[in-house]
Amino acid sequence: MSTTIRQTRSQPQPIRRSPKFLKYIQDVGQITAATLLGSTMIASSVVAGGLVGLAISFRNLPDVRVLRNYVPSETSYIYDIKGTLLYSLHDEANREVVDLNEVSPHLKRAVLAIEDSYFYSHNGINPSSVGRAVLANFQAGSTVEGGSTVTMQLVKNLFLTPERAISRKVAEAVLALRLEQIFAKDEILEMYLNQVYWGHNNYGVETAAQTYFNKSAKDLNLAEAAVMAGLIQAPEDYSPFVNYEFTKQRQATVLSRMRQLGWISAEEETAARNQPLMIGEIKSFRSSIAPYVTEAAVQELKEKFGNESVLKGGMRVQTTVDLNLQRIAEETVRRNHTALRQRGLYADQMALVAVDPRTHFVKAMVGGVDHTTSQFNRAIQAQRQPGSAFKPFVYYAGFASGRYTPDSLIADTPVSYPDGYEYYSPKNYDSTFMGNIPIRRALEVSRNVPAIRLGQAVGINQIIEICRTLGIKSPMEPVISLPLGAVDLTPMEMAGAYATFASNGWHSPPTFIVQVTDSSGNVILDNTPRPQLVLDPWAAAALNDVLQGVITRGTGTAAQIGRPAAGKTGTTDAQRDIWFVGYVPQLATAIWVGNDNYSPLGVGATGGGFVAPVWRDFMQQALADEPVEGFRPPSDFVRP
Repeated sequence: MSTTIRQTRSQPQPIRRSPKFLKYIQDVGQITAATLLGSTMIASSVVAGGLVGLAISFRNLPDVRVLRNYVPSETSYIYDIKGTLLYSLHDEANREVVDLNEVSPHLKRAVLAIEDSYFYSHNGINPSSVGRAVLANFQAGSTVEGGSTVTMQLVKNLFLTPERAISRKVAEAVLALRLEQIFAKDEILEMYLNQVYWGHNNYGVETAAQTYFNKSAKDLNLAEAAVMAGLIQAPEDYSPFVNYEFTKQRQATVLSRMRQLGWISAEEETAARNQPLMIGEIKSFRSSIAPYVTEAAVQELKEKFGNESVLKGGMRVQTTVDLNLQRIAEETVRRNHTALRQRGLYADQMALVAVDPRTHFVKAMVGGVDHTTSQFNRAIQAQRQPGSAFKPFVYYAGFASGRYTPDSLIADTPVSYPDGYEYYSPKNYDSTFMGNIPIRRALEVSRNVPAIRLGQAVGINQIIEICRTLGIKSPMEPVISLPLGAVDLTPMEMAGAYATFASNGWHSPPTFIVQVTDSSGNVILDNTPRPQLVLDPWAAAALNDVLQGVITRGTGTAAQIGRPAAGKTGTTDAQRDIWFVGYVPQLATAIWVGNDNYSPLGVGATGGGFVAPVWRDFMQQALADEPVEGFRPPSDFVRP
């Protein structure tokens, strides 16, 4: 078989829109005058050798040679990191292309029996088949055979409009003759089986077999093959999802025709008629089992390849997400959202992102409490103020400057800074001051004034530059209050940045996609991590050491999970946003809680009191099978 035509289940797909298959074989009593006249013209033309003249008259007919490079649109599939199917996406045509040798022999015989039993003996058109079809249909009392050949149906599908006119019928014949001159019979049958419409948005035999019988086309038995072949004439009418009785009647018609042709025995016909059918389910446009994840992956794909390639290109996409971990994350969000509201927190939404610091692969992501009621993905689209969860960027800048260590003293005393025509005087959460305290303690208990002082000492622009290095792209203004989280960031940005702290400064761009292949298995995108050292290792280790204290004896004690962990609470003014972002060497997780309309969550709402327990709940489940690992101490690295 020519390699230019030969399709496999994993063949690469260019962007082409394939028209929907329209069936025109009618019952004997409904054959129109135009169809009879068209058939008569074809028969007369063949006998007289006049098709050459007809071909000349159709100068604008397409060149069928283009089919040597034609590849039909194909469904793309998205999997989790272990190969579990999450979602399939396609345009109108849900199709998976297969070789002819991947189609059950029963199905090939059944299709030819009911659609074109002389396929291997004619040259594209078969004038005498019209008479045979009339006789066969009369004897059967129903339409058991049509006048159009498989080749004519294929060219009608690919090249012509559904116009019911003599000129179109003749053009169909001319193109069929030409197609048979260029392609072998098996090639034509393969194209036909992959192109034909089988109902419920299934184009091509493979997706149809998966839909109707939950099996591959190569595994269809005789009973199932007869059902499939019978669908072609009127897919939705004969669909077992619509009218099972009609399906069985049509199946009997196909089996009877196969027996009449001598292609099956009477015993095989009877056995197939009596065999129970295990019907599948409609799969086209089926919802994703992890919609927030697959929507994010599709967006990443479209930015790389474009919309058409994603919808029609037959991609096989391996995402970074572990479905088991994703389900844990989704259930954690649902359960704790209910629990928080029962505790009196006026929170409508929650978002969670978990990133592997070793690869920066997104392992789980929840964009809201319920995707069915809101598709807005707060994990990657909602920019909210992180509050004190931003402070680690400031303290890292201080450590990286070489002027500060975790034990350096910093003043927690009143201070004012000129800010335009006014003065900015930061205050602590409890409106008190602690005097000179170690940096370690200042971050553990989340003092605001020391963070502002340190921000001014190292430079606000330097802090912004560090954030950019960590992959944060949201707009940032160099305001005095930036160290207190006066900036809008996404949970994804926070999780990705903290993951770089967890890896002692090694960073890769966070992604939802491990690898993409075309449908023939060729790799077209490879996101194998290529981490770069973007932070000073000593400064990152020093920060990790201090952030462990946040959990062991600071504002995040509710996040203790029985193993070394580092993290930071975050609470904004007026309690509109509360956070906890934390990590172990194997996983960094950011959780945000708030309202889409920015309304306050209630008096006393803090990241430490309400979100840290949610983080603990998720991490304990997520790390259940992970070995306990500690962080490398600052002494392992050279101080800048």
